[in-house]
Order: sequence, then C-alpha cells, then structure tokens
Amino acid sequence: MLASLFQNLSSIDQSTKASHLLVILPKLEKIPKKYAIPGEDSLTKLLLRRAMQLTDLRSTPVSADLVNGELCAWVMVDTGDSVFNQQTLIRKAIKLLLIENPGEVHIAVYGTTHQKKCFSELALYCFWVNSAMLPARKNKPLTKPLTKISLYGYQDANNFTIQRALAEGNLLARRLTVLPANELNPKTYRQQIKKLAESEGWKHQEFDFHRLKEMGAGAFVAVAQGSDAEDAAIVHLQYINRQNSQHKKHIAIVGKGICFDTGGHNLKSARYMQGMHEDMNGSAVALGILLAATRAEIPIKIDCWLAIAQNHISPTAYKQNDVVTALNGLSIEIVHTDAEGRMVLADTLTLATKLKPDMIIDFATLTGSMRTALGSRYCGVFSNREELCEKAITAGKNCGERVSSFPMDADYEENLESAIADIKQCEIDGDFDHILAACFLRRFVNDIPWLHIDLSAYTHKGGLGAVDSEVTGFGVNWAVELFKNI
Repeated sequence: MLASLFQNLSSIDQSTKASHLLVILPKLEKIPKKYAIPGEDSLTKLLLRRAMQLTDLRSTPVSADLVNGELCAWVMVDTGDSVFNQQTLIRKAIKLLLIENPGEVHIAVYGTTHQKKCFSELALYCFWVNSAMLPARKNKPLTKPLTKISLYGYQDANNFTIQRALAEGNLLARRLTVLPANELNPKTYRQQIKKLAESEGWKHQEFDFHRLKEMGAGAFVAVAQGSDAEDAAIVHLQYINRQNSQHKKHIAIVGKGICFDTGGHNLKSARYMQGMHEDMNGSAVALGILLAATRAEIPIKIDCWLAIAQNHISPTAYKQNDVVTALNGLSIEIVHTDAEGRMVLADTLTLATKLKPDMIIDFATLTGSMRTALGSRYCGVFSNREELCEKAITAGKNCGERVSSFPMDADYEENLESAIADIKQCEIDGDFDHILAACFLRRFVNDIPWLHIDLSAYTHKGGLGAVDSEVTGFGVNWAVELFKNI
C-alpha cells in the first residue's frame, strides 16, 4: 500500500504538528529570510557543531530533533545535477526519517516554481517506493507502512498521478521478485497474474506447456520439460487505453520469468544458486511497467508477454548437445543448460512478433557477464536500431535508471555457428556472453525495432537511485520515460 492519504498545503509554519519533516532547499550559499524554513536555528547549530557549511547539504543530508521533539531532515538539491544524483540525495535524506517508521511525514519544498515541482515529484516518488512494505516472513515485521504524506509549497494539477503510478509499478516488480520460490512457482505466479489482470481490466491469455508443445515451441519446452509439474506457460496480457483511441503506437514488452534456476544439468554451485528465485525479475518488471502504464493512462497499446517456467535438473530435463527446434523453425544446438533464459525468450519473442507491434522490448536477468561488464549500477541495452539505443540512453538519464549500450555486430554471430543446427545457444566460455545472448535473441524478432535489456542492476547492495532496498525494480521508470518519446 502506498501512503493512502496525500494532501497539498500551501505553507508550513510553527503551528504545524509534524513529528517527521523533510525540508528540501535549492542550491544556495545562504538561506534567504523569505524562506523561514522549519528548524533553521537547529540546523545552524548542527552545521556549526559538525564544522559543515550550508552547501555541504548538497552531498550530505542531515537531521536533528527540534524543540518540540520533531525529527527534521534537511537537504539541498541542485536541479542542474543528474536525476540519478538528485534521487540518491533525496533517498538518503528520507532514510533519516524512515528509520523511525513514522506513520505520517511532512515535506516542505523551497525555490522557484520549477525547482519546487522537481523536488516535490522526486520526494513523493522516493517516499512512496521506500515506505511501503515488501513481503517478509518474520513474526514481528521490522517496519510499518507510511499512511499519510503532507506536502507544503507546491501543488500539482494532476495530483502527482505519474509519480504514484511509477511507484506502484516499481513496488509490484520488487514485491514479486523477493517472494521465495516455494511461494512463487509457475502455477502460483500464473494465478497471481490472472487475478491482477482481472482487477486491472487487462486482456488475459495463456499458452500452457501442452499447447506450446503442440505449436512447436521447442526452445521453451526444452527448458520447461525438466520440471515435475508441467505448469510452465507463456502468459499474454494486453492493455489498451480506450479513452485515448487516437493512439496507434503498439509496443510489446517481454519478460523472462524463471521462478527458480538451478542451472539444469549444468548445475550451479551453492554460491551462484543463491538468489535464483529472483531470476523471474524480468517478468516482474514487465508487469510493473504494464501496471504503471495502466494507472497513468498512457495512450499506447501494450502487449505483455511473460515466459514463466523453472529450470530444473531431472531425467526429463534438456541436456548439452540436444538439438531442439524453436517456434520460428530455427534449430538450436544446446551448449549449456544454464543459458535457459534465452531459450524461453526465443519462443516468447516469436509469439510477440506475430501481432506485428511497432517495437519490442524484452527484460531479463540474462547473463552474469553483463554484471561483470557493468557492475550493478547500470543495465545493458542492445538494439537492432541505433536510434533506439540513443533513446534508451536518454530515457535512462532523464529518469535516473541508467543504461549503457553494447555492440552486436554481425561478425559476433560467427561464435554462434553450429555444425549440426542453424544456431548454437551460446558458447561454453561465455566471456562476452551478454553480446552473444543478444545476437541469439535477434534471430527471433523478424527485424521489428527491438530493445533488449540485460538487467544487471536489478539488485544493488545498499539501494540504487531512488530505491533503498537491494532489489531495485529497475526498468519500470525507464520504460515509462521511453514511452514518452515514442
């Protein structure tokens, strides 16, 4: 639940009863008298005691108890700085308040109208994504949700609909991702998706294991056949904003939904199997995007395709040197059973192309080599259109979810040539597997404009940008920002 009660107020004064207060200032050398900010005397004394300058608030937010016992945090934000840095700074300031688990917070913003707009949007988004509870199974929860936010100094005509929608999408992605594998398996995941589709008014369709087998989706079936329960499926959801019938842009989003990845016969070690319940994050991000687009009433048509399965070791699981035939007719030589993500995505992308969208975007926690290349602060992006890569990078800068583009020139595909099939699934060594995985997936999009996002930043220790939890929900904000320029 996001803070259920939000209110806009014109100004804050000493009569305001606020147990937890955030003050956001623009870039300043000193505080103008006209601001009359809460706790200014306490702030002055605090800075003096710490031998800090007012301008140090641009890198280090501070907090102190006021005369009546209120906890106040102060931060200074430069709107000329990158969005990512602004988000990080406000997140750190908010954390000084949220550590006490307040039920209510007050935000006061100062500066020009533009500055106050930026500060308000950033602060509300950061509060919403960080104050709602993620699933936990402790007998005594460590946190409680924030229930009320009051904002002083700026009013938004649309009541911050976009920020709330983005926060709801991000939280959905994170909540699904952190669920343990014994709770979120393909069967229960599909049930949750169906229930969500009914509540949001999305068209819902499933291609179950047996139907996919009959259709000839050999790449997906190869992975899914290793599970005891044949509960894997490709789920298709569709969102159309009928109030904006003039829209004709049609986007397909595709998500990898491997609920647990053992590595199959190429079994992972304990170190690398830890956290593999999160290998469905790409599908969770796709669902989060769909929810955000719905709540924000974005005027585009979205088809959402989720490849939901598990990668297990069993007598029926696929093996190295198997040759399978994908839905588009390509034969694939299996080289490594732990490269299952590209297999389930291959047939899912093929299904997505059949509806002839204007663009396809797929999201997947696909390769360890991308994490090696970038770390966990950026995600990698590939495209069969150079201009799409440029738009992807710009969207990342504008929303604080940063991406970096990678090459996949035709000569890379020499490494995927097979003596016995149309294409190899991967190479054994995998030094640049993130590039080969993209080259592999490109074979299944029929030259439709396409972006592939390898989610190396889906987790980051200590939080990333606006998000304070290790699981970041990266991709929801980025996609909605990208949609604005399509």
